[in-house]
Amino acid sequence: MNLLKTSLLAMVLICTVTSCSKEQEPVAEENATNHVIDLNLANETDWEMANEILNLVNDHRTSQGLNALQKDQQYASAYAVDHTFYMIDLEEINHDYFEVRKEGLKDRGAKIVGENVAFGYPTAEEVVNAWLNSPGHRANIEGNYTHSGFGVMQAPDGRYYFTQLFYKK
Repeated sequence: MNLLKTSLLAMVLICTVTSCSKEQEPVAEENATNHVIDLNLANETDWEMANEILNLVNDHRTSQGLNALQKDQQYASAYAVDHTFYMIDLEEINHDYFEVRKEGLKDRGAKIVGENVAFGYPTAEEVVNAWLNSPGHRANIEGNYTHSGFGVMQAPDGRYYFTQLFYKK
């Protein structure tokens, strides 16, 4: 009988320890079936730094003979901010739930979608240089895209977190 009680207690403890709280999930994930996102989230980004990033990315793209990206201050930025909040909450960078962001943008006419993330860089120039020095990130910057949205935010500890979404209409 003690073995049965111990086993049941262990199962309850395991379920409690591994369960996830809704507060930890991003807004986009809660609405994954219809890809709903609050467009007001786009206003949360640090637009001064995001504009600097876009200018640097577009300078690089035009130097390579590519079209300049248009800034998306609606859906792409709302999804990017949502993901940046999520990364700040976890204190790590990741591409969790990228499929939700991708499908949400495809629902609104995007043909292809890419994403760059980063954290800890204090300036737009430093984050763009880091992305350009990484083959995968550089491929997104130089990709066949037309638009870009941003989630650029400072965490409570002062470090910046970045999500840049790219898409082609």
